[in-house]
Amino acid sequence: MHSVEKQSHVEVVEAPIEVCFDTIVDFARYPDWFSGISSAEIVEADPAAGTWTVRYGLNMVLKTISYTLAYESRRPHELTWKLVAGDVRDVEGIYTFTALEPDLTEAECRQAVDVGFWIPGPLRRTFERSAVADSVREFKAAAEERARRE
Repeated sequence: MHSVEKQSHVEVVEAPIEVCFDTIVDFARYPDWFSGISSAEIVEADPAAGTWTVRYGLNMVLKTISYTLAYESRRPHELTWKLVAGDVRDVEGIYTFTALEPDLTEAECRQAVDVGFWIPGPLRRTFERSAVADSVREFKAAAEERARRE
């Protein structure tokens, strides 16, 4: 039995909303700061239209999972994604950014994942609880570092 897991996490980022958006759409840099992502290849990009297609390699310890996501955005407030192809059954999600102050942004990620294969209960629950929260924390660190450099 496969289950679709919906997770969400919110962090307050010490960076302007534009820096947060620029960080989240800098897909080529994901392997530098998203743990587990071993590769990110931009297949198609039209930044002016706010669309990208990106193929990822995700190191899952026992094997590397490959998947391709299609992204659409509304700069600087929203980035959505959905699965195009890959080793998982389904992935969809959204990042939303809300400016709280000029240099303070609320970042929320909501994601639903159906890996399409059985994962033992305790391992699955640990993965589900930590995956989105960890990724938002890693994003926060990358955006704050980018804001310090700009």
